[in-house]
Amino acid sequence: MSYRLSFPEPEHRWMQVEAAFDDLPAAPLELRMSRSSPGRYALHEFAKNVFDVRVTSAAGAALAVARPNPHQWTVTGHDGRVRVRYRVFGDRVDGTYLAVDTTHAHVNMPAALMWARGLENRAVTVRFDPPAGSMWQVGTQLVPGPDAFTYSAANLQYLMDSPTELSAFDLRTFRLGDVPASPLFRLVVHHTGSGAEIDGLVADVEKIVREERGVFGEYPAYDNGTYTFIADYVPWAGGDGMEHRNSTILTSPTTVRGNRLGLLDTMAHEFFHSWNVERIRPRSLEPFNFDEANMSGELWLAEGFTSYYGPLVMLRTGLTHIDDFIGEMADAINTVTNSPGRMLHTAEEMSRLAPFVDAAVSVDRTAFENTYISYYTWGEALGLGLDLALRERSDGRLSLNDYMRALWRQYGKPGGRAPGYVDHPYAIADLKATLASVSGDARFADEVFSRFIQGHDVIDYAQLLDLAGLVMRPALEGQAFAGLLRLQDGQGRVRVAGAVPSGSPAYDAGLEREDVIVSAGGTAISATADFERVIRGHKPGDGVPLVFERRGRRVSSTLRLVADPRVEIVRAEAIGRTLSAGQRRFREAWLH
Repeated sequence: MSYRLSFPEPEHRWMQVEAAFDDLPAAPLELRMSRSSPGRYALHEFAKNVFDVRVTSAAGAALAVARPNPHQWTVTGHDGRVRVRYRVFGDRVDGTYLAVDTTHAHVNMPAALMWARGLENRAVTVRFDPPAGSMWQVGTQLVPGPDAFTYSAANLQYLMDSPTELSAFDLRTFRLGDVPASPLFRLVVHHTGSGAEIDGLVADVEKIVREERGVFGEYPAYDNGTYTFIADYVPWAGGDGMEHRNSTILTSPTTVRGNRLGLLDTMAHEFFHSWNVERIRPRSLEPFNFDEANMSGELWLAEGFTSYYGPLVMLRTGLTHIDDFIGEMADAINTVTNSPGRMLHTAEEMSRLAPFVDAAVSVDRTAFENTYISYYTWGEALGLGLDLALRERSDGRLSLNDYMRALWRQYGKPGGRAPGYVDHPYAIADLKATLASVSGDARFADEVFSRFIQGHDVIDYAQLLDLAGLVMRPALEGQAFAGLLRLQDGQGRVRVAGAVPSGSPAYDAGLEREDVIVSAGGTAISATADFERVIRGHKPGDGVPLVFERRGRRVSSTLRLVADPRVEIVRAEAIGRTLSAGQRRFREAWLH
């Protein structure tokens, strides 16, 4: 099988694809456009951007084509050789879609290539033909071929997992000189900044890849011995990061100078995925299904633990400060602790909701603000708690690193029968069994899973953080709280712009989205600041008269205020407390 990708009119945002399928069985050939993309869990219906499809024999004769559904072309009457030619539109620079313009082509393969059902294990050749005079190069994890524009993949899984950037990009490479058989790391950066900015970025990326190796003790056996960071930092890009087997896609509308730490944080997250999820992979995602949404109950670990390690690695490399890290951890704890969705779904169940929330598109409103917590955030909080708990129980001899290494040795490192496959994916029972083995305590593992992952309890973070001389305390001591409300000012009116959190004082008072707050505590409300001033002027437990307008009718109620439940994490020494020697040792071992 072979593909040729060309760009006759890049200014009009489309790409020409020509595909050849030979040595076919006599049965009808089912050509498909993917409905999902590796690393994404929702449906994206890439066939919508395909047009001008022409299917012929090798001799050029038109063949009969049926469309049994929107994403399939069924070819009959062929002689074992089929040629397909079509155009595909793409104008979104992120980790999921295709983008073509006069500066580059950013190709996510599922958004661009038809594939043939039943031929998934065949090798594939891909030829790129850049526009004349464009000076475009090719940045990809595909296997290099006989020239700079010809590449191959061993099978469909690897092909679809191989995003490619074509542009006059900046290329930087490095190896770690003190690491035996160090992989070759490549940075492919299409951007509007300066080359000096990229040079500085490379030095920081080297710190990240070195530190993350320390978590697992070794690098994966990257196919072709190479790992590629593919970045589009251009004003028309969306902010995104997407992991792949031997590469990652990174997109941002900012320059390196304008958002250096944010870009590095995304790199730290995505590179960690080259172990966690690309190779330490849940059985629910192996192999990836291009025909359906991909649902997994283990994303709290696959994505969430990765979200914990990203900022931790940034701190350990010295790229950020401890206050940045503990601030992010406080945000995660606040979200998990205070979101009403925690009592409706467990972390495992939240993970299974990914097809509805992972860049999924819906035109109707949902109740997710009251029913959903991101598995990224919940998993981040779980990673923090488990790391600290393992350190506490073992007097510092064990940490979350030991757990990740155990998963790596058993499920990731053995590899797969072919590039793009994982032979030993895990189930959630395997995760619990590994925790029991690492900790030496099956009862501890049972409790962690039953209470915090498959249950609704929250870890006692205050006690665990105290071991490192970190104090978790109310962020706004004694301040009254009506609920986390999204309010919008306009023409002297204050509208509730988002769902009101269930169980909050505002919810119990009957306030809901689209209501207009008329008065609170007898004070007319014409701006959000007015409402906030009234709340600050009261104490927890106070009842505040509330008048709001709902679809032309006025409603009177009472806000029964509570204490603000949000917390912050601060260093003990920052509030005048003295760290004990034990706290100092614990913090040093954890954060450095």
